[in-house]
Amino acid sequence: MPVADCESGLSPADVTGAGAANRNPSCGVVYGDLSTSPLYVYKSTFIIGSLRRFQDEEIVFGVFSLVFWTLTLIPLLKYVFIVLAADDNGEGGTFALYSLLVRHAKFSLMPNQEAADEELTSYYRPGYAPQETPILTALRRFLENHRKSRTFLLVTVLFGASLVIGDGVLTPPMSVLSSFSGLQVHSTALTSGEVEILSCTVLVCLFMVQHWGTHRVAFLFAPVVIIWLLLLGALGVYNIVVWNPRVLRALSPYYLVRFFQHTGKDGWISLGGILLSMTGKQTLFCSLHCDSSTTYFIIIYIWTEAMYADLGHFTAASIRVAFVGLIYPCLVLQYMGQAAFLSKSPHCDIHFVFFESIPTGIFWPVLVIATLAAIVGSQAVISATFSIVRQCTALGCFPRVKIVHTSRRIHGQIYSPEINWILMLLCIAVTMGLRDTTLIGNAYGMACAGVMLVTTLLMALVIVFVWQYSCLVAALFLVAFGVVEAVYLSAALMKVPQGGWLPLVLSLVFVAVMYVWHYGTRRKHQFDVQNKVSLRWIHALGPSLGIVRVPGIGIIYSELATGVPAIFSHFVTNLPAFHQVLVFICVKAVPVPHVRDEERHLVGRIGPREFRMYRCVVRHGYKDVLAEDTDFENDLVLRIAEFVQMEADFDQRCSISDDGVVASVEVEGRMAVVPRPSDLARTGLLMREPGEEESVVARAAAAAKPESLIHSMHTMHEAESPGFASRRRVRFEVANQHTDPRVKDELSALVEAKHAGVAYIMGHSYIKARKSSSVFKKFAVNVAYAFLRKNCRGPGLVLNIPHISLIEVGMIYYV
Repeated sequence: MPVADCESGLSPADVTGAGAANRNPSCGVVYGDLSTSPLYVYKSTFIIGSLRRFQDEEIVFGVFSLVFWTLTLIPLLKYVFIVLAADDNGEGGTFALYSLLVRHAKFSLMPNQEAADEELTSYYRPGYAPQETPILTALRRFLENHRKSRTFLLVTVLFGASLVIGDGVLTPPMSVLSSFSGLQVHSTALTSGEVEILSCTVLVCLFMVQHWGTHRVAFLFAPVVIIWLLLLGALGVYNIVVWNPRVLRALSPYYLVRFFQHTGKDGWISLGGILLSMTGKQTLFCSLHCDSSTTYFIIIYIWTEAMYADLGHFTAASIRVAFVGLIYPCLVLQYMGQAAFLSKSPHCDIHFVFFESIPTGIFWPVLVIATLAAIVGSQAVISATFSIVRQCTALGCFPRVKIVHTSRRIHGQIYSPEINWILMLLCIAVTMGLRDTTLIGNAYGMACAGVMLVTTLLMALVIVFVWQYSCLVAALFLVAFGVVEAVYLSAALMKVPQGGWLPLVLSLVFVAVMYVWHYGTRRKHQFDVQNKVSLRWIHALGPSLGIVRVPGIGIIYSELATGVPAIFSHFVTNLPAFHQVLVFICVKAVPVPHVRDEERHLVGRIGPREFRMYRCVVRHGYKDVLAEDTDFENDLVLRIAEFVQMEADFDQRCSISDDGVVASVEVEGRMAVVPRPSDLARTGLLMREPGEEESVVARAAAAAKPESLIHSMHTMHEAESPGFASRRRVRFEVANQHTDPRVKDELSALVEAKHAGVAYIMGHSYIKARKSSSVFKKFAVNVAYAFLRKNCRGPGLVLNIPHISLIEVGMIYYV
């Protein structure tokens, strides 16, 4: 059940300090996405906008001018210089922007959020201090008090995330198919069907090796992409010099204006092709900090990997230098070179304009590098998709899927088998179904335009509520970029019948899945809150709780951070016996990327001391991954013991009366942040490893007495359980330095219960809509949510609970 910090490979702010030393930057993997756009931009622009009949020098120069100013305005100015500054403690993407908003403006629909979460180090931006103005206060109250506005904001974020996932479906077919289509330039006998089969074969191989992780081949990604980018720049310079040096004039926006004057509606529609020059820029922000295998900054990587093999984060300044110093000029030179070639070759095959502009002597080496770059670009969005799904799952907006660390040394590299195979099937379906890169390009442009607009809307809110600039600044940002992006989106919408429908359908499906899961999870939590057990009822039962208290520790998992869940009363009503020590554990997500290990656990007690009931809240960020920990039970005992000591020390300091007599003061519900004890003396416990002679089988044989039959059976089952040998077995003893007999008795009971064994109790609940509910709600809860819950991974597997010790309590929730 413990949480492992899943560090970003590229982080302006190192969230976990020393953890950065263990991250390996594989920086070449994502720039491949942005750098493969020259393979298909001009082709898509001239075909989508029907510009072949306008193809003269001035129109070609106008297309290049559009590409140049688009690259300058959106990826360079908006993303690199503005959006990149809105990182969430080093993380980027739509969920990072949403996380900033819900923390600074209370827009969250996430359940279980507490005031204690605001004390986390990374909760607020450094130097943040609320500054209220009448307009800001009115806007904040409107958004906070109107649930529909918060729901709209969440759906917008989910839509943006769904479009990026859709990008993960479209990028591999587009990149690989475009690169292999170059074979038809010098191999006329090669048919389009054979190119498609070859592309599908490469895609299948790419997805089949995902479980190995990118760290095994990541050292090749940066050299491939940097060679590709330098090659693009060199080919651009060659074509400019050889074909038409006058293309330099097209840097002037004059040609942009003349382009629309000549082409009219066709020029507007062609913006759907221009959009493809920005593909990858959303991954620049969304995947920028996703993990160490999906980072953009290859030039920094080349310089630093040789010197610092394990350097894991870069500053925002280095990111900007990488883009401005290498990526941007190489792409501009390449687009300019293609324009120079096209202006003097009006009869060339526009479908293969990139490959026809390559000098014959170096055609095959360029084709090989282009194919490798396309594979790297595909790997970029695949890795980004894994990371986005992980974020959605952590925030309760996606069904639970398996997340696997593909590297023991690099936490940021993850893999999800279910998502991987779904992506593979969708990519093959897109490749074989659409076949034409023009149709795929139409879909690609639609996804790109949608993500741009979502980011702009969220950034406008961040400017107001997080950066605390005036509403005028936010409005200027919204107008300056939103209007331009809306024009691009309108052009993309014209191609909905010709492939543009695909990302819309995919996004709607993903949004429906995400929202239904979020809705069902939220309704389930609301039922738990409304039906939690009253502490007054527990007090009335007395220390024995009205049941038989059997030896051992009972760990009860609950989604409630406060109160006692209904499954507890349901259990004791049907089976009036429970363990002598009860620990209610809540594993919850907080809207920060990472939670420091020393701030992760909140420990408190429920009821009076003699009840032996405790609560432990385990907090994790949306970038943290639940990882298996063989020492969880021992760690929990130590944290509870330290809490008991902290509580006793606090009571002794605060409850001394005037005559010096210590009075008993117990505050129920009091929670304390308890890090893992580095000094056992603070816990009042001694811990020793069992001797070699105390094997599991020997202990089982020694326990084979009539009064120890249950313990013996439990031990033998543990001995036969796979993975049990890796669990750390220790024995605790109570130290003799205690002066407070109550503390000593409590620690003795805790140690005795630990030695008797640990059982995990978890609710296996089903939610159903009430009979009076609407048809829509009945379908969402009884059909859609039930289907997703049945086909996703169970919470026991996600939390890595040992199966042999798990007890599930069935309940039906009517919501």
